[in-house]
Amino acid sequence: MRSPSYSVMPVRGLRSLVVLALAAGLATAAPAARAQPDDGNATTATPASSATAAKPYMGWTSWSMQSSKYPGLNPNGDYSYLTEANVLKQTDALAAKLKKYGYEYINIDAGWWRDYAWTPEFDAYGRQKADPVRFPSGMKSVADRIHSQGLKAGIYLPVGLEKEAYGGGKVPIWNAEGCTTSDIVYDDLRTTNGWDSAYKIDFSDPCAQKYIDSQARMFADWGYDFLKLDGVGPGSFKSGDNYDNVADVAAWQKAISATGRPIHLELSWSLDIGHADDWKRHSNGWRVDTDVECYCNTLVSWENSVDDRWDDTPAWTRHAGPGGWNDLDSLNVGNGEMDGLTRAERQSYATLWAIAKSPLYTGDDVTKLDSYGLSLLTNREVIAANQGANPPARPVTPSDSQQVWAAKNHDGSYTVALFNLADRPASVTADWSTLGFTGEAAVRDLWNHENLGTHKNGITQALPAHGSRLFTVTPRGDALTWTGIEAESSANTLGGNASVADCAACSDGRKVGNLYTGSKLTINNVEVGKAGTYQIKVAYISGDARSADVSANGGGATRHTFPSTGDWSTVNSVYVPVTLKSGSNTITFDSGSGYAPDIDRIDVPKSS
Repeated sequence: MRSPSYSVMPVRGLRSLVVLALAAGLATAAPAARAQPDDGNATTATPASSATAAKPYMGWTSWSMQSSKYPGLNPNGDYSYLTEANVLKQTDALAAKLKKYGYEYINIDAGWWRDYAWTPEFDAYGRQKADPVRFPSGMKSVADRIHSQGLKAGIYLPVGLEKEAYGGGKVPIWNAEGCTTSDIVYDDLRTTNGWDSAYKIDFSDPCAQKYIDSQARMFADWGYDFLKLDGVGPGSFKSGDNYDNVADVAAWQKAISATGRPIHLELSWSLDIGHADDWKRHSNGWRVDTDVECYCNTLVSWENSVDDRWDDTPAWTRHAGPGGWNDLDSLNVGNGEMDGLTRAERQSYATLWAIAKSPLYTGDDVTKLDSYGLSLLTNREVIAANQGANPPARPVTPSDSQQVWAAKNHDGSYTVALFNLADRPASVTADWSTLGFTGEAAVRDLWNHENLGTHKNGITQALPAHGSRLFTVTPRGDALTWTGIEAESSANTLGGNASVADCAACSDGRKVGNLYTGSKLTINNVEVGKAGTYQIKVAYISGDARSADVSANGGGATRHTFPSTGDWSTVNSVYVPVTLKSGSNTITFDSGSGYAPDIDRIDVPKSS
């Protein structure tokens, strides 16, 4: 959630801006024949609690309906949907319709301690207190009622000490003799979080941890199983010392552990990927993007930010695993007209969330799921792709309008998704060589529960605008062999500003960078045994999404967008098709008028 602001009535936040960074400058090795490098999906930090989040969580959240202008949802003003009665109505519906499929969390979002005018309630110790109109029975009673249905209860807080809780610095801290709110914040009352609605907590004073302990103890005593901590930075469109909340997140993990109650800690929103190891160390999940809600007369819209996830998720893929997951936000595909999406868009939305192994929590009105929405939310084969032990999928083709995402499963099969993100129908092909094999493979359609038989070398599907298909592909052919060529080889040609630089993550310790405003890298002496179209694996580094014109033998170029690798020290790869002649070829990467990624190497299959 990015709205509301806590010092004023809720307002919609801005969407993120893309900031271009110049590639780090830029060496020499001979081409070598080798097997295709392992793509891997490994995580790089110890999760906070793999027992608490062994797999992505599933459930329901109140925020999507709270934030919508859809007629009738918020009759008492903005964000007024959140009430005890509505939460319990959704609890009963989820228990009846979705629980048997694995949905178990009922998450109460922002506003539970604020009235309809957004005025907050606090107890004598500066802790949030349930608004008596929204939640007349109190938060413990609501949690008890959720638990009675065999479900888990979630609650919400913004990070920091809310300004209204400060009380002139005289409010005592529970179970911390001598500590008051003046002890737990900085003397200059600097602000923090995505809305600057709270004072930044100073954890150099032991009283600060005591305050977080008191909040965690309260939630544990109420029986909550989940906490969403919102407005966390770096992230939430904020950076700098004031908005560095890593210490807050660590304090919350410590406080939760001290309660003895397992509580899932989820962080929001648009978390800084540069602190991914911190989020993994101290929490169980982190939002990778802005809000999916459109803050309009539906719950979401395709163009508002649903479609952004295909661009913003790839850099995070390697960070997901048991104990901590990349959170793509709520999955609103169940209510038809209220969702604001076409049927094709609803399926694509659900497909990406499933294969990215995002938590699956809907913000829909569960009491009014239409038949198609219910089929999307309850497809056991798709849910298994999300909840199973296999790794998250990543794009194996560039971030163009037609994309293929895939993950190699532990049994040797592949989860493969085809997406047409264009505004008109188009065909999309999954080429088996982008999965590392050639020949035949058995294909199963997961959405339609249908075996599609054996397909040789790939599968092509005609997709509607914003459409998708989701398959399990089981190889029956042979593994491909590859010839690897380093970008920095002295046999290659550099043009314009292109130059060689050291690169610890690169296969031979070097790369070619500074590919901007007309600079080029031409890889020479690309040998193949016969003419044909080849899927060339391109290993690259790019801290943001960048494009390059790719051509062979001086022919016509195709511009491809390479998804961000998350930073300038991580190598990822995608496959691009090039048409080669028998014998020796050249392949050129041209930045055109913009900025291209740094290139580590290419790998060329030995047969087309």
